[in-house]
Amino acid sequence: MDKFETLTAVACPVGLAGIDTDQLIPARFMSRPRAAGYGAFLLHDRRVDANGAALEFVLDKPAYKGTKILVTGADFGVGSSREAAVYALWDYGIRCVIAPSFADIFAANAVQNGFLTAQVEADVVEALMAALRAAPGTRVTVDLEALQLQCGEISAGFLVDPVRRLQLLNGWDDLDLTKQHEAAIRAFRAQHQMLRPWAFTR
Repeated sequence: MDKFETLTAVACPVGLAGIDTDQLIPARFMSRPRAAGYGAFLLHDRRVDANGAALEFVLDKPAYKGTKILVTGADFGVGSSREAAVYALWDYGIRCVIAPSFADIFAANAVQNGFLTAQVEADVVEALMAALRAAPGTRVTVDLEALQLQCGEISAGFLVDPVRRLQLLNGWDDLDLTKQHEAAIRAFRAQHQMLRPWAFTR
């Protein structure tokens, strides 16, 4: 997994609250293998009507082409625990979502894919969205080491779980994180085996 340290990129003000995993990728598209890519289906039903006509969703506006950061309302990623929601974002090119709150399972899935969920105060989100709408194509810098984001004159801190921050900065998934404690695990196992030899088969 790649490290996440600092990202400077075009940010898109989606602005909706309660974007759930079924909106991020509708279940009918999940029969495809991951290798085929899920990016084309990101927020599909927000972007295309039942007849396949474009709905002029903000993400599809030319000024936001190549965006890597979404700025959204609260409760991003609620709903089912499908990891495919993160895959859809990643395959589209999104690397960070800035929002007042996230579903915890979504945030856990995100870190396993090197994806940052940056939690900020609601008033900061509103200010960011106003700035991005006023000047489409504006770039935002997200510094995970400093836990700071910058957009023009807007500068604010953000929150992320400390363990998830550590994983992202080092490019560790859960297995990599566990391996950092290998010596302690081996010592515990040796002591456990000495105290309870009957629990170990030969």
